Amino acid sequence: MSQSATANGPARPSLVGRIGRTLLNFWGIALILVLWEALVVLNDFNVIVMPRPWAVFADIWANPGLYLQNFMQTAWVAMGGLVLGMIAGTTIAVLAWSSRILNGLLTPIGLIFSSIPVVAMIPVLARMLGYGTETVLAIVAILSFFPFFVFTGSGLKLLPAGSADLFSVFGAKKHQRLFHLALPSALPNWTVALRLASANAILGAMVAEFLMGTSGLGQMLHAASQAFNTERALGASVCATIGSVTLFVLVVSLEARVRERWT
Repeated sequence: MSQSATANGPARPSLVGRIGRTLLNFWGIALILVLWEALVVLNDFNVIVMPRPWAVFADIWANPGLYLQNFMQTAWVAMGGLVLGMIAGTTIAVLAWSSRILNGLLTPIGLIFSSIPVVAMIPVLARMLGYGTETVLAIVAILSFFPFFVFTGSGLKLLPAGSADLFSVFGAKKHQRLFHLALPSALPNWTVALRLASANAILGAMVAEFLMGTSGLGQMLHAASQAFNTERALGASVCATIGSVTLFVLVVSLEARVRERWT
């Protein structure tokens, strides 16, 4: 029996083993739920102050359409802002790499622009773009811009030893250095930027929606808070957290594949 299993490769883990490993990966979430339940029970909190976890998940289960509609609105805006920030940050990093003059001009502007609190930008952007989806897109793009700008810029300079001299010997032009040397070398750093930006994209969109009262999970959280519907407010937060963690896990998987290929 054992020889047959060895000949056919390593034995696949049993169903119980796979379930056990899956549960082990989520022990932190289970611990949070247990502590949440204990906090509510021991302090005898009113449902308005802090509902029990099962009540929050029961509200999500009872209103799937409402939660799904608002989640999809926030998720699409977050993905759009993430893509815009990715394009802007990567493009400006490449421009700064291509010229010392542009580097001296764009790098300080990018750093100063990224250091301004996003909350302070929302009123200005809302007056410029209106109190709608465009402003939320801009907020997420600004949040996503800085990681791509910094990590792509540093990755463009992390060239393999001797590669720059080799390209010089063969008379490679600037665009050839960019596409065949600098950008491939920067890809691992670029995936780090994607990981950092993706972790905040959905939550950033939700914060912008909350402050402006637009549609999505942020507006849902705002309306529920105004109505003292704490179960729904926490339900919106739970949905945003699940979306952020899911996106983060997908990007981490992509980053691992890229690093396995490039290192």
